[in-house]
Amino acid sequence: MRVLVAGWFSFEGMGATAGDLLARDVVCRWLREGGMPYDVALAPPFDGGVDWRAVDPGEYRLVVFVCGPFGDGWPLTDFLPRFAGSRLVGLDLSMLQPLDEWNPFDLLLERDSSRGSRPDLALLSEAPLVPVAGLVRVHPQTEYGGRSAHEEADAVVDDLLAGAGLAVIPIDTRLDANATGLRTPAEVESAIARVDVVVTTRLHGLVLALKNGVPAVAIDPIRGGAKVCRQAEALGWPYAFAVDAASPDTLREALAACLRPEAAVRASAVAARAREALASVREAFLAEMARPAGV
Repeated sequence: MRVLVAGWFSFEGMGATAGDLLARDVVCRWLREGGMPYDVALAPPFDGGVDWRAVDPGEYRLVVFVCGPFGDGWPLTDFLPRFAGSRLVGLDLSMLQPLDEWNPFDLLLERDSSRGSRPDLALLSEAPLVPVAGLVRVHPQTEYGGRSAHEEADAVVDDLLAGAGLAVIPIDTRLDANATGLRTPAEVESAIARVDVVVTTRLHGLVLALKNGVPAVAIDPIRGGAKVCRQAEALGWPYAFAVDAASPDTLREALAACLRPEAAVRASAVAARAREALASVREAFLAEMARPAGV
């Protein structure tokens, strides 16, 4: 007799969260450790499980509902009667009604209810963390090819990041109308500084990443390369490519290289050399400012 693991991930459109799935994974690990066979009830967009509406309820000795708010309403009013012949266990639930009014469980180990509270099961999850990528896109610039050129670059970026196993965080450097809720240069730079890698079609996405020791894969949205490639050349950073000049394999190799620990050391060294080179710009500027007026 099997165990059926259910939760809000078992119902389409019911707002299943990362915490729900992490708590589910904890319960599944416990069942494996206990040598108990189980199925997980899943609904789109999640796959790999069973449909609770299609399985034979008689196959399940236990039904475990895990994580989230739990109250006497739809779709639970459809789910619970279907498994009325099974022992029902509630884990990591926030019970919305006092237990003396409604408690359908044979065993309830709640997250919180009218009788008390416990830490959330997600604290026990063992899912490995993945690298975080800051995605810095340039907005279409008519002086650099307009919308079509940038759409081509965006498609290249999307293809690179698809299936890369990264947590992708959009970061907008534009501040007159910021698409990601950032308000100041310090906020933009702080966001960039805290990711593991930057993928960018924007010159300052490249510059601010390297300044903060963050490796970057830069894709110049202009065919043949323009200011992004020229900046990378000036900095001595190898992972910058014109949109028409790099194959998908080349970009994937560049991304993998930027995720290695030594890439961050290289990025910091590039920034240090750039700061030294810019000292001459400061001197030339101040010397010109000191010249007599009209000369």
